[in-house]
Amino acid sequence: MRVLVTGGAGFIGSHVVDRLLADGHTVDILDNLTTGRRALLNPAARFHACDLRSARLGDALAVARPEAVLHLAAQASVGRSVIDPLFDASVNVLGTLALLEACRRVGVARVVFTSSGGAAYGDTDVLPTPENHPVHPASPYGTSKVAGEHYLECWAGLTGASVLALRLANIYGPRQDPRGEAGVIAIFVARLLAGAACVVNGDGEQTRDYVYVGDVADAFARALQNPRASGVLNIGTGTQTSVNDVYRRLARLTGVGRAAEHGPARPGEQRRSVLDASRAKEALGWTAATPFDAGLARTVEHMRKEVPA
Repeated sequence: MRVLVTGGAGFIGSHVVDRLLADGHTVDILDNLTTGRRALLNPAARFHACDLRSARLGDALAVARPEAVLHLAAQASVGRSVIDPLFDASVNVLGTLALLEACRRVGVARVVFTSSGGAAYGDTDVLPTPENHPVHPASPYGTSKVAGEHYLECWAGLTGASVLALRLANIYGPRQDPRGEAGVIAIFVARLLAGAACVVNGDGEQTRDYVYVGDVADAFARALQNPRASGVLNIGTGTQTSVNDVYRRLARLTGVGRAAEHGPARPGEQRRSVLDASRAKEALGWTAATPFDAGLARTVEHMRKEVPA
């Protein structure tokens, strides 16, 4: 199948591209390299340097002529979305709309959209949280992702295309950039390997659902294999882990005996987040296959090669 992956030079997108190529698909990558890295581009895929908001977007899709599009490109910083919600919406809402229109013009049959589990649901008393729980995003980023889901469904109704939104939990693994607003695992690993102190916000008992990036790539691959799967699916482990526990596991893996430092809690930070992914198992035959400690070990090993001892 001819597949276009937007954001294919990014942390998650590059793993998705690798998986699709391994499965025998013909892959094109569309990325503006703002947060994506040229070093992560798989040379077996054709690359289009293009922004979702660019007037050249339609030309890029006309060249690629994909049968399916996996849309991972996004403005993914919650913090930036709060500071500059117009920029966030320009990428995540208007950029997504521009992509959908370009898909319509070239006759794309299947679109898989990347949404957010934690940011969409917000704080909830229903844990693990299922897809039918009301969404209550607390940030412009979360709001833009929910808006994208609605536009996707609307577009599908107008075009007859097959669509699916995957609400991802907290993704970790090799290639995640520890700089900027990265996941806590990437930040902790980089600092532990560099001999620097790790700072935990608040008491560290806030929890997240950490799912390995290779398992997420498998979910996208299965979303292509199952074109009748539609609506919204959670992609997570169903297990919540505290930040304190993450630090203890990583300190053990890196041979660090020092305790983490604690800083002030982040205002408005979600206290608990964990997703019910049972529908993904029913619709895609997908479950998170990588044990947490095994995924952490792979992440540490990968970053050891990138961070000088």
